[in-house]
Amino acid sequence: MATKQEPVYQIFTFQDCKTTPDPIFELPAQCLAPTSAPIVIDNGSFQTRAGWAAPAAEFDSPRLLFKSVAARCRGAARSETQIGNDIPNLEPLRWLLKSQFDRNVVVNFEIQELMFDYVFTHLGIGSEDSVANPIVLTEAPCNPLHCRQMMSELLFECYRVPHVSYGVDSLYSLYNNSTRMNLQPPHTGIVLSSGYHCSHILPVIDGRFDAVNCKRVNVAGSQAASYLQRLLQLKYPGHLAAITLSRVEELLHEHSYTAVDYQEELEKWRSPEFYEREVHRMQLPFSGKVPGGCVSVEERQERRAQQLRRLQEINARRREEKLLQDQERLDRLLAVQELLEDGLLDHFHKSLVELNMDSAEELQSYINKLQLAVEQGRQKLLHSDGVEGKTEVSELEQPMDEGDGVALIDSDFPEDTLPEKPANVVQPLFNMAEYHQLFVGTERLRCPEILFQPSPTGEDQMGLMETLQYVLARYTPEQQEALVSNVFLTGGNMQYPGMKERVERELLAMRPFQSHFKVRMASRPALDAWYGARDWALQHLPSAEGGAAEGWISRQDYEEKGGEYLSEHWASNVFVPMKITKPVPARPTEPSVTTLTSTGASAAVTTPASDLPPCCSTVAAHVTLVSS
Repeated sequence: MATKQEPVYQIFTFQDCKTTPDPIFELPAQCLAPTSAPIVIDNGSFQTRAGWAAPAAEFDSPRLLFKSVAARCRGAARSETQIGNDIPNLEPLRWLLKSQFDRNVVVNFEIQELMFDYVFTHLGIGSEDSVANPIVLTEAPCNPLHCRQMMSELLFECYRVPHVSYGVDSLYSLYNNSTRMNLQPPHTGIVLSSGYHCSHILPVIDGRFDAVNCKRVNVAGSQAASYLQRLLQLKYPGHLAAITLSRVEELLHEHSYTAVDYQEELEKWRSPEFYEREVHRMQLPFSGKVPGGCVSVEERQERRAQQLRRLQEINARRREEKLLQDQERLDRLLAVQELLEDGLLDHFHKSLVELNMDSAEELQSYINKLQLAVEQGRQKLLHSDGVEGKTEVSELEQPMDEGDGVALIDSDFPEDTLPEKPANVVQPLFNMAEYHQLFVGTERLRCPEILFQPSPTGEDQMGLMETLQYVLARYTPEQQEALVSNVFLTGGNMQYPGMKERVERELLAMRPFQSHFKVRMASRPALDAWYGARDWALQHLPSAEGGAAEGWISRQDYEEKGGEYLSEHWASNVFVPMKITKPVPARPTEPSVTTLTSTGASAAVTTPASDLPPCCSTVAAHVTLVSS
């Protein structure tokens, strides 16, 4: 007879990775001679990556990778700011974290300066007055001129760098992957980029970024993380504090996937067998002690016996303390009575006043009461030592200390008041481990789905593929064919399993019948931007004489053309100069000649038409008479 196979559960534990501080590297000699090697900084809104653009094998990867956050208390010194990997655990300091970004645009340049200090210090640049290396820096598509102006001012004025080059991270990623695949420039295609704060659709025509038709979608990784956190907190209200943003991001990166057909995938989750097989049980940390859990009769009796023994010890200690206090007070009263017997009346009356007594009779009455109380206390101590198990709670005149932690138990309370369950009755055990498990089912695909359907999060805008269709509609059919023949996916939020297949399915439904398209995924969606910027810097080094070089902004360019100036190259934004309309000063007009007539009338004579400028030649000369 075949036995029913038990379902296989997938139980995972949160890694809760703790970051370690980045080491401070020594400045490599090959980065200074014969020329200064450029420093490549991928300034991402989620993670910053920095390294050297040098041909040596040891510089093939970024040396620094850290989250773009800074923890700085109000009023704290600049040196006390924690940045990136200096923060081992983000959750206790979540309310202190600050970023230089507003969505994907740098607006807080005080934090940006702290980020640059961190990068330059850990790369080994110890000079305080300037940085002698050129800088390659990524920026957002269609970055506002004011933000670029402030960034250039920070780099040229504060750090006195010799050259700066700006480029779009998604285009650098396209550049790197096209170079690795030996695709001949100029490239034509469309880039779908999704990062931490927003997603972009970037058309590239003949190797140049078409900034006029690019679009941004304000849905990306941070919105997916917030949505998943809300879903899990509504599902498990008892674990609100345990469902932190760091754990939610781990769930997104390690356990989520993109459904090729969203509705069909949801139908699969209706099956109990599919649910048990695919649900991910995330184990939260917990303590094995169960307060008030089910214990056996023997354990309960043993605990009660321990409480009785401890209570007896407490009662005996309190009786001894009370007996000592009564004995000391009795000895003092007897000493005062001896003063009366010795005839020292002055000292006797003074002592009575201190004791708040009026006469010797009152003193004698207190002495008799204390002698009786001391005798009774001694008898009770002897009785408690001889007889075990009897406690008299009524004699505890003062409340117990809070540190004792044991409730007083009346010795006369019958033990059989509470009915005991039979020992052979099987009581259900409380599975503490299962109580601290998060069953992550459809949430695994619902959160990445907001990239295509943002409406569940409350965003009133188009999804990524709808926006792509809108962008393609702005081109001719021939250009559309060229664009969709090279659809490139990049960005950290594009790393979900099934993302490429989902985009291909959406394009198949979007494009005309029997049309061709090709979708490529970046080899390292989160890191290819840095590698592309490094490759570009190695092939386009700035001139040593300080002259003009393609893609580089020199200090002379900054001083002559302003901070918003951009030297364009293959992976850069399009420079649109800022047009400032200056008011045209009005021409001074000749004063009118006013003549007074003898009858009190005045005549205002204006300039004849022949004396006016050409633009005003149509105005005829005239004389106006005004009667008084």
